Amino acid sequence: MSGRSQATVLASVVGTALLSASATAQGPAAPGTDVFGLTTRELVQNIEQVEALIATCMRAQGFEYVAADYETVRRGMEADKMLPGLEEEEFIARYGFGISTLYTGRAVQLATGYSPAKMGLGRRNVQIYMGLSGADGVAYNRALFGESTDATFAVGLETESFTRCGGCTREAIVQVFEPKQLEASYYNPKDALINKDPRMREALRKWSAAIRKEGFDYDHPDQIELDVQARLDAITGAGSVPVEALSPDSMAALEKLQDYERRVSVINFKLEEALIEGVEERIERELFARTVN
Repeated sequence: MSGRSQATVLASVVGTALLSASATAQGPAAPGTDVFGLTTRELVQNIEQVEALIATCMRAQGFEYVAADYETVRRGMEADKMLPGLEEEEFIARYGFGISTLYTGRAVQLATGYSPAKMGLGRRNVQIYMGLSGADGVAYNRALFGESTDATFAVGLETESFTRCGGCTREAIVQVFEPKQLEASYYNPKDALINKDPRMREALRKWSAAIRKEGFDYDHPDQIELDVQARLDAITGAGSVPVEALSPDSMAALEKLQDYERRVSVINFKLEEALIEGVEERIERELFARTVN
């Protein structure tokens, strides 16, 4: 439940003003409802600052980069599990979470069709990259992303993890986000509050028991995508090896992982819908009410 549900998106728009109020008599104001526990206003400000710093860093290394605006980065974030003409459930049935199933290992700017990472860069930056020679393109992406060329700023925001971000992207993020938000163990404080509620603990207990009956060993829905990404990184060298360069054994492992991802994502989608989402929505509504009481 990392900020991707429709309920969370709605809460981010409707409840941000309430949750960003000054401290209450009981203690600090509740966290924001957007990614990384930010209010929407804070997220807009952070995106603008990070993008400006990325552009400055890239210029210092001899490359052109146009700072993407909030709407562009947000489109990259919201493209997760979306594809024109497909509902979310249809997308999940076909692509799972879109992690291993849509992996190419090539520069995100070269991606065709579905690519949240490409959307988050913006058309002008894609055009800049496409105008470079092969060697210059490699150097450009190394400067912008570091080792993992699929770990864009928009992807880091949506997954609430900057651990794979590198290059100028990482340098900019470090200057804007809090140290705790950069840690691999970081967890959205809003989600942490919800998880502490006895009703959510009971819902998660039922979810975990149900998914184990299906052959998957997880305690929380958030663990699944992290696990799939870790398995993919082990196969592809953290995204450094394109599909066409994988060995036969690695290709077989990738196909096995893709099948696993599809199966577990379909089951998780149904279980979250049945056991988690309603409980989460009720707790969020109460959290908002407490904030203004």
